[in-house]
Amino acid sequence: MTASRPPTTAEELRAAGLRATAARVALLETVRQGGHLGAEDLASEVRRRIGHVSLQAVYEALHALTGAGLVRRIAPAGGPARYGGRVGDNHHHLVCRSCGAVADVDCAVGDAPVSPLRPPRLRDRRGRGRLLGPVPRLFHLPQ
Repeated sequence: MTASRPPTTAEELRAAGLRATAARVALLETVRQGGHLGAEDLASEVRRRIGHVSLQAVYEALHALTGAGLVRRIAPAGGPARYGGRVGDNHHHLVCRSCGAVADVDCAVGDAPVSPLRPPRLRDRRGRGRLLGPVPRLFHLPQ
């Protein structure tokens, strides 16, 4: 009996109906490393990994990855879009008003989602699942 291995990033792209280019593989792996980076930071990291890639190509790949459900687009109020690799579950995004850091917060089940984790100075604007306010020091540590 052979143990099954997890699919490679290239195999996941193909299974989602996308071409598995070097840029898309590097981009998806970078997004999944965490950090909720914006397109420009992602482009810099992809360039570091594979060489030249245009910012436009990164935006187009992010659009394709988001459309395929492999990446989640996060749009903090007053800031550029960020991208996260945590998909397929229900969670919120904690956005720091001071530094703009974004952290994933698991949903609590029951009457008041996230209530056990919500510090008193955070608020959920218009029920969008984004908590705004100063992020606790815990979220400023490297992940």
